[in-house]
Amino acid sequence: MTVYLAADHRGIELKDSLREWLESEGHEVVDVGAKEYNEGDDFPDFGIPLAEKVAGDSGSLGVAICGSGVGMAVVAGKIKGIRAVVANDPDLAAAGRRDDNVNVIALGSKYIDVEKAREIVKAALETSFSGAERHQRRIDKIARYENG
Repeated sequence: MTVYLAADHRGIELKDSLREWLESEGHEVVDVGAKEYNEGDDFPDFGIPLAEKVAGDSGSLGVAICGSGVGMAVVAGKIKGIRAVVANDPDLAAAGRRDDNVNVIALGSKYIDVEKAREIVKAALETSFSGAERHQRRIDKIARYENG
């Protein structure tokens, strides 16, 4: 599975640590940025390109990091086909994948450390969409709304 990573200045260190770990685990990783620390950067500059890449790559996963995770989840959710969750623990990531087929996990660097981030991303990678009728029905309703 391809994993797209993005972070603003608040999440760049966590992103870089996750990239190294994911690559060591054998995942294909695409780093969307930021590539260097810039206190004046803005999360949409990285969250939008990440979400566009995930939306265009069925079966991929996006991991977007800012201070709280909320901004990245909000901006990712503006892209058609993206279902994002702020996950500050592995259970939320797994539930989002299993029940809502989320394709972007947003992390808050202010609230989790590297080890917790790895646990969350691992849970997301290891959990598949259940395909349960009620969950698919809800996703279909969202898709119909997105498509007008």
